[in-house]
Amino acid sequence: MSSPATRTAPIKTLSIGGATFDLFVRTDESVVHAQDGLDHLSLPLGQKIRINDVISTAGGGAANTSVGLSRLGCEAAFCGIVGEDQWGSAILETFKKEGVRTDAATVVDKETSSFSLILSAASGERVILNHPGTARHLHDVTFDRDAIRNVDAVFLNHIHRESCIIQDDIIEAFTSNPQIHLSWNPGGCQIELGLEEEHNKALVAVTDILFLNKEEALAFTHADTVADAMDLLIAAGAGIVCVTDGKNGSIATDGKQVYTCPIVEGPVVDMTGAGDAFGTGVTWAIVNGKNLPTSLRAGTINARSVVGVIGAQKGLLTATQMLSELN
Repeated sequence: MSSPATRTAPIKTLSIGGATFDLFVRTDESVVHAQDGLDHLSLPLGQKIRINDVISTAGGGAANTSVGLSRLGCEAAFCGIVGEDQWGSAILETFKKEGVRTDAATVVDKETSSFSLILSAASGERVILNHPGTARHLHDVTFDRDAIRNVDAVFLNHIHRESCIIQDDIIEAFTSNPQIHLSWNPGGCQIELGLEEEHNKALVAVTDILFLNKEEALAFTHADTVADAMDLLIAAGAGIVCVTDGKNGSIATDGKQVYTCPIVEGPVVDMTGAGDAFGTGVTWAIVNGKNLPTSLRAGTINARSVVGVIGAQKGLLTATQMLSELN
């Protein structure tokens, strides 16, 4: 990728993964109870439970990162599947409104778009009931593999288990075009298979920034500590490894030095999309030539803004807002 100092055109990005129609149902604390040191939502069968609010919005990993990168000034595109239904139409309308290109998206007729019912408590924590819908149809036939070669940076988000078949094409594209930046946030099925799985190992080797939360990092590498996990991932070829740990902030390494970044204090309304916002901010900063400590701050600031409102996209910052916060 050309140097940010000499670049005049916007950075072209492609987010691969899911787009979901999210319906938030806001509850009060009366349905939250503690058990085994964790908070749980309690919804007794047969009872009518009063709710505080219902809010609908677009979400999903690739939708969130593409909208986030577009707001930050990139020429962002989405690669994934939506259905030709009311939810799919709402998702596509959001992309249009946010300036996200959908050339690499596929609209499937007579199928239900990915949908999430999110039970959100006043504390900001939530339970997500998800129907994958059309997300599972992202595979060899519907995946626009050529789209990768026409951008400067790719954000590979969580993909459905049935979509892992596209990994061969992604690995080949980055092996052939190492100048294209890759940010990767592995999905559950990839985490379960672990670092030593053939495709995972090959993907890590071509990844510029790898995003995991603490639990995912330990499960993916089978390491006992985050430090050991990061060392294993750097040794496997990742350029930068970023690990988030909720209220404890984030930690990252480029293989030479380790950096930590605390969270930015403030009210937490809804945690949905915090990880995507963090990854978006870090990626934007790195591809624009910022150093790793500054990039961690950009991700943290973006996540802080997102958790202050309902939904995964409403709080995503613009480039002007981000630069102001960084300064």
